[in-house]
Amino acid sequence: MGLFDFLKKAKADEPIDDFTKQVIEESLDFIKLFKERYIGLDFTVESLKKVDAILEDVAEFQEDMEELQVKTIIQKTSAYIFEVARRNYGGKYYWYEQLAQPILVTGQPDFEISLLALEKVKGRLKNGKEDNIPYFFQGYVDRVKKAKPGDKAMIV
Repeated sequence: MGLFDFLKKAKADEPIDDFTKQVIEESLDFIKLFKERYIGLDFTVESLKKVDAILEDVAEFQEDMEELQVKTIIQKTSAYIFEVARRNYGGKYYWYEQLAQPILVTGQPDFEISLLALEKVKGRLKNGKEDNIPYFFQGYVDRVKKAKPGDKAMIV
C-alpha cells in the first residue's frame, strides 16, 4: 500500500453530502455533453488532455455562443476536473466565499492542498494554451504527493 493510497478512495460507509452529489452530477453532465466526439472521459488524470482539447475547440466558437452556454460549459468542465482530483486523490468540497466558487481540499486533517478549477477553466478559454489544464493539474498532483503534515497550498 502506497503512502497516499488512503486518499484515493472514500470510506465505503462515509455518506456523500449534497454538495458532492451536485459536483458529481455536473461532471457526469460534462461527459454527456462531449462523449460523442471525445472518447475516454473516464475521470483519469490522462483524460484531462481531452478536457484541454475540448476547451480549445470551445474557445474557437465562444464568441458565437450565448453567455449561458459558455457559463454552463465552464461550470461542468470545472466539476469534471474536481472529480478527477477527488476520485484519484481524495478530498472534500467546500464553498469558497472569497471567490464565490467551489473548492476541493485534499489531505485533511494531515495537510490541505486546495484546488480551484473554475478560474483556470475560464482562463483556458480566454488565454489559450498558456492555461493548459493538464499542466495546471500536475501542479496539484505534485503538491499532494509531496505534502507533509501541516502543509497548506492553494492551486489556482
